[in-house]
Amino acid sequence: MSYQIPHQDMMFLIKDVFKFEQLFRDVDDFSDFDTELYSAILEEAGKFASEVLKPINQSGDEEGCSYDNGVVATPKGFKQAYQAFVEAGWQSLTASPEFGGQGLPKALHVLVEEAFYATNTSFCLYGSLTAGAYHLLQAHADEEIKSTYLPKMISGEWSGSMCLTEAHAGSDLGLIKTKAEPKNDGSYCISGSKIFITGGEHDMAENIIHLVLARLPNAPAGPKGISLFLVPKFTLNLDGSTGDRNGVTCGSIEHKMGIKASSTCVMNFDNAKGYLIGGEHQGLRCMFTMMNLERLSIGVQGVGLGEMAYQQANDYAHDRLQGRSKGHEGTSPIIKHGDVQRMLNSMQAFNQAGRALAVWLGSYLDIAHHSKDVENINDANAMAAFLTPVAKAFFTDMGYEVCTTGQQCFGGHGYVKEWGMEQHVRDARIAQIYEGTNGIQALDLVGRKLVANKGAYLNLLLKIIRNDLQNFADSDLKNQLNHKLEELEQLSKAIIDRADAEIQQLIACDYLHYTALVIYAYLWLKMVANLNNESNVFAKEKIVLADFFYKRLLSRTLGLKASIESELNE
Repeated sequence: MSYQIPHQDMMFLIKDVFKFEQLFRDVDDFSDFDTELYSAILEEAGKFASEVLKPINQSGDEEGCSYDNGVVATPKGFKQAYQAFVEAGWQSLTASPEFGGQGLPKALHVLVEEAFYATNTSFCLYGSLTAGAYHLLQAHADEEIKSTYLPKMISGEWSGSMCLTEAHAGSDLGLIKTKAEPKNDGSYCISGSKIFITGGEHDMAENIIHLVLARLPNAPAGPKGISLFLVPKFTLNLDGSTGDRNGVTCGSIEHKMGIKASSTCVMNFDNAKGYLIGGEHQGLRCMFTMMNLERLSIGVQGVGLGEMAYQQANDYAHDRLQGRSKGHEGTSPIIKHGDVQRMLNSMQAFNQAGRALAVWLGSYLDIAHHSKDVENINDANAMAAFLTPVAKAFFTDMGYEVCTTGQQCFGGHGYVKEWGMEQHVRDARIAQIYEGTNGIQALDLVGRKLVANKGAYLNLLLKIIRNDLQNFADSDLKNQLNHKLEELEQLSKAIIDRADAEIQQLIACDYLHYTALVIYAYLWLKMVANLNNESNVFAKEKIVLADFFYKRLLSRTLGLKASIESELNE
């Protein structure tokens, strides 16, 4: 089954809902970009996704990566696809023009990534980690490191990896044991082992730049004693060319449930030469630049796989004849059956709201990094901080749900390999786990982003939404949303007042889902309010989906609220 990038919906978000040209009017870095360019880029992304990435997705899953004495080979076709990927400029899309990037908005890039995740999640991960790595270096490295490493990472000649996790230290990075010993030439010797390293070793790029968390001698215990180091697979000669193999090797690769064409490596550092990034004991602060970008990217993985699952389920539902429906002679396509319509509507209601939130969050990251207005930057940073855990966790929770719903539409055929649906389910499952499990995201939302600042981020979110609502016509949906906003505000105040760590842990996931559903309700209303012609097919479908979301999916907040209050009131 083919993939079609949802170009019309994406351009609706760019032109009518978030109004990029108006939104970025005062952002000089984006002054040369316009709607026509954004549209052309998305069209090309759709072609690349459907013509280059999708044809090697299922075969890549079946073959997987192979490991032989430290050497990792990607599946057939991946090296050629990677060359096409970098030659087309996809790796450099949001990177700084100063180092060879195109400097396009993150709010556009999330839509490109959606298409790539939809058609080949394993492949997309390689480029995602590289982009996160060069953005980290762009933000925290010194000028010599930037000029040496960024151009080749941005071009895709070199790739990047993020080396955090150790066998004994999963989410608790304060427990890491990897060591860094200073040398007389200003470099460091890095020794230790990391696990679950995406793209830690592969055969597609000539060098891999590892960003490694480690401890200096006599460093403080816990997270405050962590530093960050750049450790290349191959050291560089004085002229910048690739030199000798560094003391970093792949010990093995994981055999996984999904994303089998993505190399997930055990990486061993044995007196590897590294360079300090961002100052001593500043490792976590620097790494969060990359981690937050990766959390949005992994969230988009859920949206992309959900869209792919929807397209395949929708096509199948129109073709598959089973049973009889009212008003239809003979055997009916299953799209005529109410339960199938319910499943497809649920899938699209979550997919399209998730896409809107990805663009909204992306726009705040753009303003935070490119605006010159201090107040706008501060507000954008606050909104990005609050929305990032919501997006990562809810996109991936719903992405997995949507994929399993799509599989259900296929009946028995969804359970066998030929149709590809079971691969989507397997590939989607990991997104709830890596880049910080969704439980960790929920704890971050409640503990750091709500309670720690006594609701300041939430109050900004509510202010922005309520100000926007003044532009919308009165309607039953608007009344429902106002009620939910008041409910969210009161529920949040109750959590802040009962800032008990144990209670926070018990209600965190429910609170994140509740918050996400209210944000989705706002975005559905915003989309409907910005329809230009309510009589065309696109607009009619939007209105139907918005109504479905409010009637059938927003009601999930009732159970979530009751669950949260049952803990708060004990």
